[in-house]
Amino acid sequence: MREIPALLLIVSVISCAQGESSTTLVRLENFPSKYVQPRTVDIWLPSGYSANAKYPVIYMHDGQMLFDSTTTWNKLEWGVDEAMEKLIAAGTIPPTIVVAIHNIDSIRHNNYFPQKPFESLPKQTQESLYTIERSAGRGLFGGKVDSDNYLRFIVTELKPFIDSEYKTAGDRANTFIMGSSMGGLISMYALCEYPDVFGGAACLSTHWPGVFTMDNNPIPNAFYQYLANKLPDPTTHKLYFDFGTTTLDALYEPLQLKVDSIMRTKGFTEQNWITRKFEGHAHDERAWRSRLYVPLTFLLTNNQK
Repeated sequence: MREIPALLLIVSVISCAQGESSTTLVRLENFPSKYVQPRTVDIWLPSGYSANAKYPVIYMHDGQMLFDSTTTWNKLEWGVDEAMEKLIAAGTIPPTIVVAIHNIDSIRHNNYFPQKPFESLPKQTQESLYTIERSAGRGLFGGKVDSDNYLRFIVTELKPFIDSEYKTAGDRANTFIMGSSMGGLISMYALCEYPDVFGGAACLSTHWPGVFTMDNNPIPNAFYQYLANKLPDPTTHKLYFDFGTTTLDALYEPLQLKVDSIMRTKGFTEQNWITRKFEGHAHDERAWRSRLYVPLTFLLTNNQK
């Protein structure tokens, strides 16, 4: 494991009382990396966390959007802590650690865009994609696509640190990854690139267009080809996809149906794969919060091997 200099981490610990239970949120600011820019990482520990147990771990993207709506740009959150505590208390899922990796907004798109499918596009197409603007004077990409380095950060730097500092099971069957939109894409990519590390991925409102239009868009076909070649073994891996029907999610159904066809061809069944459609759900944290229990239950039920 790469040693993390203690002085580079600013640690804060927040205890969160919920009824008779108390959970803990540990914040590591400026977590260092030789692959990506330093970023904040939150570690959520379930009520009753004990040094005598071994816990599954879910790595989640867009970490600043997961726990506290008072600090988010749109005043919405996933409510991950509430969802986890409710499912754990009901005995639906085992006590689990959540590692929430904050994004850096200016480079989020290039951190999360699956690199190998992007690089499979013609060079001219790649260059044209780099010219797309998110808003006037602001590019969609904050630099070259570098999701391979983002995953190296998670797999070779962050995960070894988490496994050394916390009581994790650590094996593939107990290690998962989850995100929404571009975070859904990078979660899919992580499972395919590191099938020995991650046993399952949940991809909510997966942004198959890659950009914000479907006009003459070659990106989805690049994803289809990648999945056809790289999907992991369905007997040892789980995949969850979903989509809503309004706002940006209205683009996704025909693209997801093509992905579903590839999943069937590669041997995935209802035992290891779910795709769900949520009528009326928009592309926002309110929608993801309302259905978060579905992927959490799917990934964390009967995951011990």
